[in-house]
Amino acid sequence: MALQAGCLYGFAGGGLPSHIKTVAILPFDNQTAEAVLTQEVTEAVRNALQNRLGLRPASEASADAVVRGAILRYEPDIPLSIQPGRPGQVQVTARRVQITLRVEIVDQLEGRPLWERTSLVVDGEYEPPREAEGREKALDKLVTDIVDGAQSQW
Repeated sequence: MALQAGCLYGFAGGGLPSHIKTVAILPFDNQTAEAVLTQEVTEAVRNALQNRLGLRPASEASADAVVRGAILRYEPDIPLSIQPGRPGQVQVTARRVQITLRVEIVDQLEGRPLWERTSLVVDGEYEPPREAEGREKALDKLVTDIVDGAQSQW
């Protein structure tokens, strides 16, 4: 006798409000010395909301929802793993990038925040000198947190 198993599930009360179809992603205020973060964070969030949530881009004036935020802190080279090197020295073999942000998604129709985090910390590990890889991993975590958080708040 063969058994077949399946899993059917849904999200009661989850997902976006039905009137949220468009979104404006404002450039993140960058309070760090790493200028490239503004573009990288903004693009990562835009791609995630469009591709993973199906929202269409719009201007701030006409969007159903607005995403805004700030990049509060950027730590590019937190040592994670070290090994002995030359006498009296150590070699860092793994590092971590850590980004701290403030993010909010506002429902423009209702004039209220749909989701917000005042101190969202994301990180990504990398092997020196590939800091960009660590930053990319941190940005992946950021968009996952935003998408998952936004979907679970409604």
